[in-house]
Amino acid sequence: MGLRRAQALRTERGKQGAFVGGEASGLGPDGGTSSRQAEAELQDERDLLSAMTRSRAVVADVLNIVSAGDFRSPAHGLVFLAVLEAYAGDGPLDPAAVSAALAGRGDLEAIGGGAAFDKVMSADARAGRAVKRAHRVRQAAVRRRLAEAAAVIDHAVASDAPIDDVIDLAENTVLSATDPDQVLEVPPFCDVLEGALDEIEAIGSRAGLMSGVPTDFADLDALTNGLHPGQLIVIGARPAMGKSTLGLDLLRSCTIRNAMPAALFTLEMGRNEVSMRLLSAEARIALHHMRSGSMTEDDWTRLARRMPDVTGAPLYVDDSARTLTEIRSKCRRLKQKRDIKLIVVDYVQLLDYGLRQFASRYEEINEISRHLKLMAKELDIPVVAISQLNRGPEQRTDKRPQTYDLRDSGTLEDDADLLILLHRDDAYEKESLRAGEADLIVAKHRNGPTATITVAFQGHYSRFVDMTRD
Repeated sequence: MGLRRAQALRTERGKQGAFVGGEASGLGPDGGTSSRQAEAELQDERDLLSAMTRSRAVVADVLNIVSAGDFRSPAHGLVFLAVLEAYAGDGPLDPAAVSAALAGRGDLEAIGGGAAFDKVMSADARAGRAVKRAHRVRQAAVRRRLAEAAAVIDHAVASDAPIDDVIDLAENTVLSATDPDQVLEVPPFCDVLEGALDEIEAIGSRAGLMSGVPTDFADLDALTNGLHPGQLIVIGARPAMGKSTLGLDLLRSCTIRNAMPAALFTLEMGRNEVSMRLLSAEARIALHHMRSGSMTEDDWTRLARRMPDVTGAPLYVDDSARTLTEIRSKCRRLKQKRDIKLIVVDYVQLLDYGLRQFASRYEEINEISRHLKLMAKELDIPVVAISQLNRGPEQRTDKRPQTYDLRDSGTLEDDADLLILLHRDDAYEKESLRAGEADLIVAKHRNGPTATITVAFQGHYSRFVDMTRD
């Protein structure tokens, strides 16, 4: 019966290809673009601009596809900006309006004068082909930038730089080539302040709604207002306290409760174990029933009821990454392709930095901690790093963990924006009056007060819940 039920609950998932093909790049044997390909690209640009000057609908369709920097000809980039200026105005959108915008910007002579502008305007202006041409202009721009990036990477590979630095340079160079719209200049403080005021106003307009990724623990969310982009959140505990379970609880809240994409990098559990724990927590089925094959009819019914929500959750689980270099690379791709909102790494002490050698494990963990924080800022998402504690709590009369108990590192505490130490009295004293309770000790909170939050530990369901929840 159980086997048939399990088969009935399985869902088919399509396999995504690892490579998406495209048109030939047009790169010649010397790495440069052939003259024929270059002229084809320029003609696409002229056709696109000509179509844009005759239809507001065309401008609206291609506005999110191309930018001024995508044009091979700088003159065409200037015409594109003039089209956008005319499009934003109240008057008609036609070649005369664009020409006037160019003259008003002082760019008409820069593009070669009226004759050069007329050449653009005489191109094919059929609106039906504009979107396709916009995609071709964008693709050609990416190919050119990738060719430039390849030269930079080739130079770095030939240098004596550490391999990890070369990998970082390669990834950032390729990402910059595919997403060039990044801030390259340091903004003045007035711009930063304006952004902060906008955020304060937006928070106030939400009337108490969560501004960060919700944790599904009411008191913790009230204290932190969720997990915020750029934060490094460290969860520390002794073995068998439930720190991996707490990390999964945060992921369940993010992906299942709130439909936000998230990623788990687990060095301790396999994917099947992660799946079973998630199903146990969501369906309220004792984990040992799943493992022993003793699930009841009620268990199968609850599992069937929760399966659609669990299988539809935008959660990405990786149990193969073993180095920080691998994790950073995968996170960048996930951020770019899936727009993930939360990363959980379980756990730091099992992680290696990469190919660089360190004098001690202490120094390596410190470097891992620093780069996890930098990754959170780079990707602008919260990163949860689960950490082991040393044996300090066992050696004290009061078993409650302290910040200095973090194992193999002096910087995890320093780098963390939020440090949560997990403690359970019944892990040390089976007859404890607080059996089934757990303390989330917020020992460091960079943006607010610290506190100790008591939650219920339902180990048989592999989850923590609020004390007031059934």
